[in-house]
Formats: sequence, C-alpha cells, structure tokens
Amino acid sequence: MADWIMWLIAAGVLVALELFSGTFYLLMIALGALAGALVAALRIDLPGQMLAAALVAVIATVLLRQRRRNQPAQVAASRNPDVNLDIGQPVQVPHWDGHTARVMYRGALWDVELAPGAPAAAGTYTIREVRGSTLIVGA
Repeated sequence: MADWIMWLIAAGVLVALELFSGTFYLLMIALGALAGALVAALRIDLPGQMLAAALVAVIATVLLRQRRRNQPAQVAASRNPDVNLDIGQPVQVPHWDGHTARVMYRGALWDVELAPGAPAAAGTYTIREVRGSTLIVGA
C-alpha cells in the first residue's frame, strides 16, 4: 500500500476520533497527517513525510491555542443577553419580602431576588440574571 494512502487513513481515523473529543486538537494532528500524505504523494521519503506532518500539526496546534487565548471569556447563559432576551429588561417590583418578591412579568408570575448590593425598595429594577423561574434584579 502506498505511503500517501496510509497517511490518509491516519487522517481519517484522527478526524473520526475528533468527533468524540470535540477539542479540535486531533483535527490539527489530522491536518499534519494530510500534509504527510501530500509529501508522500510527491515521492519524498518517510523521514521527510514525518517531518512535514509534525511541522504542520505543531503549527496548527499552536495557532489553535493562540486563537482560543484571544477570545473573550464566555458569559454564563443565565447572564448572557445574547442567549436570554429578558436580561436587561425592566421589571416593576411593588414591594419586597426581605430580598425576594413575586411580580407579574410578561403575563406570568415570577419569583424575584434582589442582586447583592441593591437596595430593597419598591420601584423599577433591571433583570440581571434568570435562574429557572427566578429573576435576579438590580438597580
């Protein structure tokens, strides 16, 4: 069997394993295997194939790590206004029982908790977080 076919089989196995891990690192190594297949198709000897595969895999892995470092930290879905459109909306709280209350919001009764540091007084609050059926509100 030709060397380039072995490299393609290795790349295919790595891609299949990547589907179970979900980290993209095996995909970067599979890119290295594809580079090895390309070099093998050019009839370069095995050490050259392995060197090309290793170089491409290392470069791709380093680039993947740098890309992940440059991405901003993700906000929890319960606090992310891109996920939950209720975040940032105003809600009227007529009275508080300690730091909790029940309010009508969007046609239903909701439990409301006061965010730490916010004063418990009747008025309009902004929804900061949604935990199940509880709205966490702040000033």
